[in-house]
Amino acid sequence: MTNEEKKILVAFEKMQQAMIDKDIETLRELTSEDKTFTHMSGKKQTREEFFEEIQRGILNYHRYVIHNPLIRVNGNYAYLKANVTLTARVYGISGSWTLFTEAYYVKQQGEWIQCNKGEHHDF
Repeated sequence: MTNEEKKILVAFEKMQQAMIDKDIETLRELTSEDKTFTHMSGKKQTREEFFEEIQRGILNYHRYVIHNPLIRVNGNYAYLKANVTLTARVYGISGSWTLFTEAYYVKQQGEWIQCNKGEHHDF
């Protein structure tokens, strides 16, 4: 794994831990303002809607395990895909789910932040 790929994996792990810790400030630092999230149910949320549900205890993340991450970097853009097992209590349902995850990144001021897929993410 290259140094840049390692930085992206660290950014992804920081985001997972911030979700567990309900650390909204860190979540904001790790995501672009226009970032949207799609739940396994298909429900889409803005960044602030998602963070509010974490903060209010509607979404409670307890543990994550990343399986076989694949990371690609193209200049200031990157892509991570992996299966991630989340242990959580979401919308009143507790469980552990392994989800196929795709995350897109842009490098801003030397830091990798998660963003929406854009035309520049052609890997």
